[in-house]
Amino acid sequence: MAEHNELGRKGEALAVEFLVSNGYEILARNWRYGRAEIDILAQKNGFLVVVEVKTRTSDVYGKPEIFVNRKKIGLLMEAVNAFMEEKNLDLEVRFDIISIVSNRYGNRIEHIKNAFYWY
Repeated sequence: MAEHNELGRKGEALAVEFLVSNGYEILARNWRYGRAEIDILAQKNGFLVVVEVKTRTSDVYGKPEIFVNRKKIGLLMEAVNAFMEEKNLDLEVRFDIISIVSNRYGNRIEHIKNAFYWY
């Protein structure tokens, strides 16, 4: 397996641990719809929380969250619509990013709530 795939899996596992320890219920991981994949779908306080996880070994080229682009946001919105329809959910939706820098010095996790909005 490619090193970047392993880093991504590690980041997602760290994000799940972080969310659970902060009272989120994990509904799904790596949920796919067409070309879109939602890293984590969670629920807390009446919100369906769509979480995009970005993991890097360094932030030399920018913080991990800046790599969530307009195309990815569009795919996430399309996928969450399908998820809500499939599961027959009636919840408010929030889009979060969990930004992780993970290297030999440790893990730095930043949870960005309401990172972008559903239009």
